[in-house]
Amino acid sequence: MNQRDESTSQRRETKPAAATGAYRAEGALVPSATRATSAGPEHTAVPMPYDAILLSGFGGPEGQDDVLPFLRNVTRGRGIPDERLEQVAHHYRHFDGVSPINQQNRELLQALRAALADEGIDLPVYWGNRNWAPYLDEALTEAAADGIRTMIAIPTSAYSSYSSCRQYREDWADALEAAGLQQSLQIDKVRQYFSHPGFIRPFVDGLRDALAGAREAGHADDAIEVLFSTHSIPTEDAALSGGETFAGVDGGGYVAQHLAVAREVIAKAAPGISWQLVFQSRSGPPTQPWLEPDINDAIEALDARTAVIVVPLGFVSDHMEVMWDLDTEARETADEHDLWFVRTPTPGTHPAFVSALVDLVRERIAGIPVERRLNETELGPWFDVCRGGCCANPRLGFKPAIAGLLP
Repeated sequence: MNQRDESTSQRRETKPAAATGAYRAEGALVPSATRATSAGPEHTAVPMPYDAILLSGFGGPEGQDDVLPFLRNVTRGRGIPDERLEQVAHHYRHFDGVSPINQQNRELLQALRAALADEGIDLPVYWGNRNWAPYLDEALTEAAADGIRTMIAIPTSAYSSYSSCRQYREDWADALEAAGLQQSLQIDKVRQYFSHPGFIRPFVDGLRDALAGAREAGHADDAIEVLFSTHSIPTEDAALSGGETFAGVDGGGYVAQHLAVAREVIAKAAPGISWQLVFQSRSGPPTQPWLEPDINDAIEALDARTAVIVVPLGFVSDHMEVMWDLDTEARETADEHDLWFVRTPTPGTHPAFVSALVDLVRERIAGIPVERRLNETELGPWFDVCRGGCCANPRLGFKPAIAGLLP
């Protein structure tokens, strides 16, 4: 296989254009999927001999000149002027315009390749980003040139929502169209892995260590608050996350899945300790309702506490929104209120998490029935094929999305 050095790939500033073609008829087959999932069952127990794995990241700038082009890619189609983008750009400029996310994905890529080899799974792993080099269409073009025809995709996001699931699926459709590979390359997707024990384990380990540190610093258990933090999203999007399974549930599948994981982490690492789910990184207009409470508001309300432990439950790695919104802003808020503060690690390349990704691939290669899949919440294992309309974004309108039922 002629897999390029991802750290030196030639960069361009613009992500692929939005795809234009899609089958929207009722009962249409899942587009660009393998035979195992093209009819759209929630789970499949059909063994599938994939040719390769596609690791899909969000992407991030790697220099000051990259920041604005990157943010334009992230917000494409929303009509946001550069003046407003600069309000977010200063987070990146504070760190010399370099997001850590690409390097973290390079490390995850290498760890995943090594773990696959150790398990005797002989599949190449290609890496493509949604919003910055190496772009998805570049990765797919290279894979096709190497003779790849079927791929199983791993997004670096564990939960159901537009931005954490469906937008990945839309960008895969964009990339296939941009590369002209809709008819020759098929992509399936691993299930949402919030409930996999290998995803949960790093948070358990981190919370145990943080709780021990708080106790050693003299903080009694009843003076400690655990804040499980994740990205805030519009309440309208949250209501559609997870599809019909969560119809009418406050916060939809997005909130329900986070709460399910938080309960597992607390039960294993800190039973009896007070905790709550909080949100961060809101970016929408003030008139648009988003999930609350904001983490800084939650910290300010902790009058009866002396210590706060922040668990970044919604994130796979220590990217910019962890470094800035948690390690910088949330810490400053805690300091202002004289609270002892610690932020636990994200999964990153924790061996349990890397092993979980291998397991997600293995269960699809072997066609493991859903009842035999690893799971540690009452909600999982989640679907192999997303349901029709799941995690849609009504404000942006319908867009082609692969690896799931349409529309």
